[in-house]
Amino acid sequence: MSPIVELKRISKSYGAVKVFEGISLSVKPGEVVAVIGRSGSGKSTMLRCINGLERIQGGEIHVAGHCIKPETKNLQELRLDVGMVFQSYALFPHLTVRENITLAPRVVKKLRSEEADAVAASVLKSVGLIEKIDAYPDSLSGGQQQRVAIARALAMKPKVMLFDEVTSALDPELTGEVLKVMEELAAAGMTMILVTHEMRFAENIADTTVFMHKGKIWEEGASNELFTNPKTPELRGFIQA
Repeated sequence: MSPIVELKRISKSYGAVKVFEGISLSVKPGEVVAVIGRSGSGKSTMLRCINGLERIQGGEIHVAGHCIKPETKNLQELRLDVGMVFQSYALFPHLTVRENITLAPRVVKKLRSEEADAVAASVLKSVGLIEKIDAYPDSLSGGQQQRVAIARALAMKPKVMLFDEVTSALDPELTGEVLKVMEELAAAGMTMILVTHEMRFAENIADTTVFMHKGKIWEEGASNELFTNPKTPELRGFIQA
């Protein structure tokens, strides 16, 4: 099966500061990949490069039939196929849940209001929040806001979903709400790459886990094997900590 996401020796720097160099990664359709590692190891930057939010300095990224190179500028078509959810919910506070979700389908995909509303209802049902369709974000809990952010990304019908530490600002109870939605997406066959500190979720739900350390992919493999039998002292120490 051909990969739906493929990183080919990509490099990223901020001026003289090198974040990573020569990173390669392959993700099959329907695969769930967890990216773990200490802060500053390049995890979130790699994720943002896949969505074109950060420009790479070398190599190539292939995502859902799109090719990103250092000189690539037009990324609109790429972002139609790649959804991303961030640590901060990034909902528009002056818009209702319905309006937050339907904005991109109406503006980007030119859906009629009735079509966009139907999409909003469908994705809200999938995250268990249909009753909040006319609520404003500030009336929702943090877990509910993050589930709305996931629904908003799903409304664009992406081929790949990226999650950047989406539970790190939530307390344990609300974290469980969001992880349950992500687990259901994984079971439904959504291709997902997630940067996470939720080790149990990575071990039990992700097909593959990638451990990043000092700007490199230090270890990579089937999640159950990686957590059970880490090959390097760096990963062993990280898991124990």
